[in-house]
Amino acid sequence: MSRATGTRPLAPTSTPRRPDFSRRDAGLVELMDDPRCNAALLDATYRDFRVINALVSGWKDVYRSRIRPRLSATRENTLLDIGSGGGDIARSLAHWAHRDGYRLSVTGIDPDERAYAFAASRPERPGVRFEAASSRDLVERGDRFDIVTSNHLLHHLDDAQRADLLADSEALADRFVVHSDLERSPVAYRAYQVATWPVSRRSFIHVDGLLSIRRSFRVDELARVAPAGWTVCGQKPFRVRLELDQAARRRGASHA
Repeated sequence: MSRATGTRPLAPTSTPRRPDFSRRDAGLVELMDDPRCNAALLDATYRDFRVINALVSGWKDVYRSRIRPRLSATRENTLLDIGSGGGDIARSLAHWAHRDGYRLSVTGIDPDERAYAFAASRPERPGVRFEAASSRDLVERGDRFDIVTSNHLLHHLDDAQRADLLADSEALADRFVVHSDLERSPVAYRAYQVATWPVSRRSFIHVDGLLSIRRSFRVDELARVAPAGWTVCGQKPFRVRLELDQAARRRGASHA
């Protein structure tokens, strides 16, 4: 999507006082997804992701418990981060792996040229690269990775898009897939609302975060729509993960 030119900047808007958490509000559209949104506020949102994700996304725990045990100590490992946004998760995963003595090459992809431009403009980190591409683009050219990840992507997708993402993930991953997202909860909503209100005017992080929570799955909801072979689990605080262990699947097939 192209940046807006000659249009009035879109500013953060108010959110309802009493949203309904009994169901997903899947039709909500986040401000940063508008191709006409203000470029300065969008870049500020990408910058804020680094702090917000460090506080609430739980990726350090995911790395320790789900990713690190699957890294090889004797050869180069590869990881694909789909919908990489501002690139902070991709950089963090590479940093943690290198700190622990693993050779890990991380590729972050995002079909939004604005996200790619921001991520590519940040200081380089060894072993990390970014590309303006979709998961389907990489499937079609035959790319493969040891591990595939995404952060806060599932709630953005409709049923068909989510099915495509999971099919692409299966085609791209040799060992393991983990898609991590928010879990819808009134407690999470209120806590995020209070915590981010002081910065609500400087980026989209406040309003879009609240919209994201309202669009997100609960564990039981995601389990009902997960394909066979995928596992859904909760993670504190207010997180849900959709995982596929390709190595275990192959072992099970060989013993069948």
